[in-house]
Amino acid sequence: MLSLFQLLLAVFAIYGALNYSDETKLLVPLVCLFFMLLVSRLDKAMAEKKTERDALLKLEIDRTMHKELAGLKDQDFFTIESLLWPKSELLLIDAVHCVLKDLGFKISPAINYHSIDRIVKIPNSQTAFGLEILMSEGEAENNHPKLRRALEFEREKKEQEKTLIIASTHIHLALSERGHAKDVSEELVHFLTRHHVSLMTAYSLYELWQKAKGGGNDVIGVFERLYSHPGGIFHLKEAGDSHHPPLELSLQ
Repeated sequence: MLSLFQLLLAVFAIYGALNYSDETKLLVPLVCLFFMLLVSRLDKAMAEKKTERDALLKLEIDRTMHKELAGLKDQDFFTIESLLWPKSELLLIDAVHCVLKDLGFKISPAINYHSIDRIVKIPNSQTAFGLEILMSEGEAENNHPKLRRALEFEREKKEQEKTLIIASTHIHLALSERGHAKDVSEELVHFLTRHHVSLMTAYSLYELWQKAKGGGNDVIGVFERLYSHPGGIFHLKEAGDSHHPPLELSLQ
């Protein structure tokens, strides 16, 4: 995109030099050259930032899983990045979809609802979740526009459906710092509790995914407890999870 903009600037500079007269003939190419240089530096800075981001992600995954990165599939790498360091909400939604499907849930777009991102059904059960998936650079606040959509679903949902928010917070923090940061403001906690809406962080979903891959976690049991959760922030430790060693991720 930036390269195309530079090309347009170059074309305009040549056009100005050929068609304008006097001072304008010199001024237009100079201005275009200035912006071309600016765009070039911006492009370089963005590339360096992406390289640093990828290096940080590789370091964190390697440190957390205690394994060689060569054994990690590209799809796993992309899913983890999109879940914990999402570059867009769309990528985050796709990552959540991928993880929940890999955990064995029936997940699909919410065809019958316009206010939520996905419908997730617990296997061999009539219960389901309406997922609202959001991202936040810091802690999630109660003024996030996705919360209004969650309340719309809360009013429209069927008897055996529950509203669940999955939030990827502190998307610029290193993985080692995620477990220590406050994910949700006090105002949002009160909001969720008052409306009986539950919230699970993307980091908690990531932890659940790891433990399930190691065979030491009852995922269905966790989501059954989540279905009965009265509202507010849902922590894995509330579901009786114990610590398990790191494991090898591998999407099916």
